[in-house]
Amino acid sequence: MLDYRLDTETEALRTTVREFAREVIAPQIGEFYERDEFPTEIVRQMGELGLFGLPFPEEYGGAGGTYFDLCVALEELARVDSSMAITVEAGVSLGAMPIYRFGTDEQKKEWLPRLCAGEALGAFGLTEPGGGSDAGATRTTARLEDGHWVINGSKAFITNAGTDLTQLVTVTAVTGTRPDGGKEISAIIVPSGTPGFVVGQRYSKVGWNASDTRELSFTDVRVPEENLVGERGRGYAQFLSILDEGRIAISALSVGLAQGCVDESVKYAGEREAFGQPIGKNQAIQFMIADMEVRASTARLAYYRAAEKMLRGEPFKREASIAKLYSSEVAMDNARYATQVHGGYGFMNEFPVGRFYRDAKILEIGEGTSEVQRMLIARDLGVG
Repeated sequence: MLDYRLDTETEALRTTVREFAREVIAPQIGEFYERDEFPTEIVRQMGELGLFGLPFPEEYGGAGGTYFDLCVALEELARVDSSMAITVEAGVSLGAMPIYRFGTDEQKKEWLPRLCAGEALGAFGLTEPGGGSDAGATRTTARLEDGHWVINGSKAFITNAGTDLTQLVTVTAVTGTRPDGGKEISAIIVPSGTPGFVVGQRYSKVGWNASDTRELSFTDVRVPEENLVGERGRGYAQFLSILDEGRIAISALSVGLAQGCVDESVKYAGEREAFGQPIGKNQAIQFMIADMEVRASTARLAYYRAAEKMLRGEPFKREASIAKLYSSEVAMDNARYATQVHGGYGFMNEFPVGRFYRDAKILEIGEGTSEVQRMLIARDLGVG
């Protein structure tokens, strides 16, 4: 029989992160959100809690856990705030994981201990201003010259790229031409502060306002040849494999937001009175909240299943896309329902559901749009 009950250690992790989110993040995140400010000290505290090192071996300063442990933690963070959840998700999946999966021993020893401790943040520069979902249309270039890569180009929508903790960004760049005439794309580490590497101003975003997102530009940026991550010409393929894992994490984050909408709606329905009784006495409100819980619970099973296949070493691409597609749309639906339950107050930023509504939409776009997920699922089924 399938058993999705968490083991003792994972349940203890869930409890710890839930308490941290409620006691540390919840009381102050709204102010950071409205100021459009990155809460460096909260991120440091998440590092001290060990969240950035959850899926990495102890030899690199990690917690020796699994990717599923990371997902459980992300769900609990997102029940309270998605900006902090995406900061951890991007720091692990996009900042540290490429180095752990494909880096040299020297790269792992140099970067992973600080990344796992949350003392440093890493970013991954894939998306370009004119690229979007067409990541293979990379225009950023890197040529070898006197033992150094010389990088020119730009990247867009890069998370964790310009914080006080950011120490590196791994960028994809065209490093040559494949035998079939296509672009040879490789991944290269660029440390923060490298001459010619310019980090743009923070984007003015609809949601995730306490998260750091920026555009990057590279003008004759020179880094040592040994900063190549993995095999030359395999950068795009490497990132696609990282993206498959990341979709499970984004699904967990989406489930957290969806469940947070349930939490806030249940609370509000018991407190708010209209026509002489709590609004939770009204069947229309009860049905909306029940439907929200059904969606969140079902989406959780989807990411549990994808994570299970991944940890077993089985193919999980389809399950990851299903989980990401379904849970992101569930998050958007629950945010809409929660706002409706709250009525006019749901439109006020002082209530968490206001943030949830603003944060939900990007989940249907980032790390592969809903349309891309449907395309990947169809292809895996042999359609088209």
